[in-house]
Amino acid sequence: MTDLLIVVDMQADFVSGALGSPEARAIVPAVAQRIRRAREEGTRVLFTLDTHTPDYLSTREGRHLPVVHCVKGTPGWALEPEIADARTPDMPLIEKPTFGSTALAHLAARQAKTPGGAGMVIELCGVCTDICVVSNALLLKAALPEADLVVDSHLCAGVTPEKHAVALETMRSCQIDVK
Repeated sequence: MTDLLIVVDMQADFVSGALGSPEARAIVPAVAQRIRRAREEGTRVLFTLDTHTPDYLSTREGRHLPVVHCVKGTPGWALEPEIADARTPDMPLIEKPTFGSTALAHLAARQAKTPGGAGMVIELCGVCTDICVVSNALLLKAALPEADLVVDSHLCAGVTPEKHAVALETMRSCQIDVK
């Protein structure tokens, strides 16, 4: 059984907006279903939100990815509607200013019942496999080296299908269970 499901950046700008893709749109129904199933199983669910300010283009990330996206309070920052409908108010939203969230890793570590997270199962899904999913998976692996980390490849989408596949292989190499 999964102890913690982390839904990474399933926001409008990454699905149907500025950085959206057909692959991201295709996983929405399955991710929404996974959230509902986790709720039924009693699994804790957390969401990350890529969160930028209006001066995004002047940030390091903005200079390297000059596409304004996920500006806090804009429609593109919000969860994709079908994902938002699957979420309940007790499922926290964790804002992150860049790819990975050390706050998320610390929160998961505080929930571990054993040192290093032994016996804990953490599942990740979302977008983009090759940027935010892999970044958060590796931060979680560093914070909880004994936890079982799982990424369902069918519940993730990368910037491109090729980058998705490379990110999955990177995670496998780091002892993350990719199914």
